[in-house]
Amino acid sequence: MRKLTYMMISFLIVCASCDSKKEENKETKDTVAVDSSTMKKKASVTLKWTTDTMLTTCESVLFDKERKILYVTNINGQPDQKDKNGFISKVSLDGKIENLQWVTGLNAPKGMGLYKNKLYVTDITALVEIDIEKGKVVKKYEVSGAKFLNDITVDTAGVVYFSDSFANKIHALKSGKVETWKEDGLNQPNGLLAINGKLYLASMGSNDLKVFDIASKKDSVLATGLGAGDGVVATGEEGYFIVSDWNGVVYHLGSAEKPRVILDTKEQKLNTADIEFIQDQNLLLVPTFFGNKIQAYEFTE
Repeated sequence: MRKLTYMMISFLIVCASCDSKKEENKETKDTVAVDSSTMKKKASVTLKWTTDTMLTTCESVLFDKERKILYVTNINGQPDQKDKNGFISKVSLDGKIENLQWVTGLNAPKGMGLYKNKLYVTDITALVEIDIEKGKVVKKYEVSGAKFLNDITVDTAGVVYFSDSFANKIHALKSGKVETWKEDGLNQPNGLLAINGKLYLASMGSNDLKVFDIASKKDSVLATGLGAGDGVVATGEEGYFIVSDWNGVVYHLGSAEKPRVILDTKEQKLNTADIEFIQDQNLLLVPTFFGNKIQAYEFTE
């Protein structure tokens, strides 16, 4: 791997988060909990398990509820190079790597979205469609003008939304065709979550969490000071979310409350990339990117 591109990507992400508000946190070895009088809830996370470090530059993790399995994207190279080194792993819910190279031949796979029997993955300039039962790529949607496709979310109707962090766009796959859904007012968009007719967006450049009404595309800012926003998930409690900052911080926030740090792994030099949350198990899954492992935390709200 050439270090230059990694340095470039890291520089952009660090620059994006330089204006983030620093928040004090209180940490023990396995548990992080931060109290604040402005928060109604006091959330904490406790480390449950860590995978082996056989994963390689793991960027995203996604839970398949039907099959009770985790999918993990492995860049295994430079985040923007088409080298066909990328792959997807299958990991059990207790952290065992069941199939390290389940799907291979990708370039630098990042975000994932699931709909019925299809797994959708961003791969630099293409949206890749994988047949889960076959474990094979069945279609690629090359996106015109794409620069750095990143996160994915799928709504209940099967519309696939995905971000392009460097082209400052959000695209949507509808009825087999890719269209640009949003291209103005974005600043390095990344993490996406479609739920209840809303599209939530965590951005690396503006360091905030926005919510769009999908029908009107009108947006509002829910929170600022979130660093290089990467993943966004709902906790299951109405109006509450968890957002990761790629630099190694995870926030818990409510729609009427300020973000609060629940995990800080910067001193361990572990990134916190595109997170997943399994609501019925209160399990927060964190890809550590250069740390080459997934860490699972029990979340208490």
